[in-house]
Amino acid sequence: MTVPAHPRVAAVAALLAETGATGEMRVLLAEVRTAAAAARELGVPVGAIVNSLVFAVGADPLLVLTSGAHRVDESQVAALLGVKHVVPATPDFVRRHTGQAIGGVAPIGHPAPIGTLVDIELARYDRVWAAAGHPAAVFSTSYEELLRLTAGTAAEVGSGPVEPGAVSVGTTPVDSMTTQGAGA
Repeated sequence: MTVPAHPRVAAVAALLAETGATGEMRVLLAEVRTAAAAARELGVPVGAIVNSLVFAVGADPLLVLTSGAHRVDESQVAALLGVKHVVPATPDFVRRHTGQAIGGVAPIGHPAPIGTLVDIELARYDRVWAAAGHPAAVFSTSYEELLRLTAGTAAEVGSGPVEPGAVSVGTTPVDSMTTQGAGA
């Protein structure tokens, strides 16, 4: 694998190599900031895209890695954690705790460890694709490897999958709508 030029992507690539990750790193021609855009660029189902969503639990960050075809239920996540609520993080909060911008947050490579929940819906796919520190970089991995890399906890973070093409809103198929804007 060639080391990518962007410093955050290079750092993620180095961490993946150090941990023995088996996936492929790709630097795309353009930034992809949604699961739908990433899926189109990679030619994979939107559900195989890992959205890295950062939430604030008081002053602490929480990383939720969810399938691009699955919506996070914030109340359900709060209940899992035994807290009153979780709040989607601001861009500044995300950058402060991950060192990365929304749209390119990798599951690894943060300045300090972040508690992580990994959506069990991702287990439906043999290969999933996650951001690699920049909105134009991704890497492939498996669900099991994602759990290992992040020391994450497998969790049901929503109320079931929204598989592209299986559900329509009016006459618009779900796969032509943005599924979780901040985070792919």
